[in-house]
Amino acid sequence: MVWRGWVRCPDQQMTPAALPDPEQLALRILRRERAAVARGLNLLDNKLAEARQCSVRLLAALSGEHSLNGGHLIGITGPPGAGKSSLVSAMIREWRRAGRTVGVLAVDPSSRPELGGGALLGDRIRIKNAAHDEGLFIRSLANRNQLGGVATEVWPMSWLMLAAFDIVVVETVGVGQTEIDIAEIGDTVCYVAQPASGDTIQYLKSGIIEIPDIFAVNKSDLGAAAYKTAGEIGRSASRQDRRDDWDYPVCLVSATMNTGITELHGNFDRHRSFLAHAGLLQKLRTRHQSAWVVRVLKEEFGTFGVELIGGYAEIGKRLEAQCGNQFEECERMRQQIISRFKSSD
Repeated sequence: MVWRGWVRCPDQQMTPAALPDPEQLALRILRRERAAVARGLNLLDNKLAEARQCSVRLLAALSGEHSLNGGHLIGITGPPGAGKSSLVSAMIREWRRAGRTVGVLAVDPSSRPELGGGALLGDRIRIKNAAHDEGLFIRSLANRNQLGGVATEVWPMSWLMLAAFDIVVVETVGVGQTEIDIAEIGDTVCYVAQPASGDTIQYLKSGIIEIPDIFAVNKSDLGAAAYKTAGEIGRSASRQDRRDDWDYPVCLVSATMNTGITELHGNFDRHRSFLAHAGLLQKLRTRHQSAWVVRVLKEEFGTFGVELIGGYAEIGKRLEAQCGNQFEECERMRQQIISRFKSSD
């Protein structure tokens, strides 16, 4: 992958001869080899038919008990300028001090197609951490102009990274009022708000208020404005029809002053424990995997293609029977739809 300035140039696609052995690559990823993680992510981003088959085998090899119950997958969302990247950077420092390994998928706006279509801020200048830290891995990914804030590649990439890191963070693109796809990816979703921005309530009205498990009001050093925003969020969140057994905390933090970060970490850990003890973590990840399969099939073939294999209800039944490894079933359904299209020609 070559970077020029802030724009990612198109990746060179792997030739079939250069494709890795997926089972051997999976073993290296499980051993937490950074080079293997990077190669695996490149493979998942490869659009060649041969690479797709290899990717399915890789994800199948990584599927198992750990993929459903291990690690912690965290989604960070919020409006532009809220300081999401600065907050992620501060949280990374805390996790690394505690000895936890961290992988980050930073979803950035796509550059214009004539400039490569890659991640506009792909060099991650906004997340400042030691480049030589073997316990930290950061990957930029363009959102491919997806209105939901994340590209379809994010879910399988996050699944891969869960096999290699204790914490996996997905930071969304941070534009518009529609980035709610993160709710179908993260175990724990955190909404980062900026005080005195004038648009906080507009974002909350758009339906994003129903998504987060934790709220973080960044730039709390602004004082009264931060407390006012926290109060508005707290009142709005309390009016939502959500789980009664989780309290949806609102945390006042300052990434620049490094205050409130420990409390925020505690709430992340508390929510992870809540999901595990309630038996919800495995169900949540299985549901997210199913949602990803449906999204992939619908984007590629449309509603007509989905109906060719029995519709959403039939897809749901087939995925339920493949709990924990739905990637192979997704590929089988793809090939079935393609076969039906060809037979109707």
